[in-house]
Amino acid sequence: MSIKIIEIPKVHDVRGSLAVLEKDDLPFEVKRVYYLYDVPTDTYRGGHAHKDQESLVIALSGSFEIICDDGKSKQRFMLNKPNQGLYIPTLVWREIENFSSGAVCLVLASTEYDESEYIRDYQVFKSLK
Repeated sequence: MSIKIIEIPKVHDVRGSLAVLEKDDLPFEVKRVYYLYDVPTDTYRGGHAHKDQESLVIALSGSFEIICDDGKSKQRFMLNKPNQGLYIPTLVWREIENFSSGAVCLVLASTEYDESEYIRDYQVFKSLK
């Protein structure tokens, strides 16, 4: 499966909106959830790829950009809607930047944390591609 925006089902009425993710809405089983917040606008996060982890990244609040590199080409995605997520498969280098004030970046991950499955050296990543 390739990098793509996934629309998250939502219900809207006069009381506001409710977004719902169920296991059949995701291309993987969620094993870990984490989020980034209070990220200074002039910094970036990420700068790695995963050997095993698939991710769904959601801008719960505010906005940020994700640059995805599959080893052949780079794509830039602006996330700014809480009912959209960016699916990132394994072996994709990612960097997250241009955080707006108050941005909250939620990540649903297919693996539990394991430092050994991270690829943190870009040249090593390129050699695997």
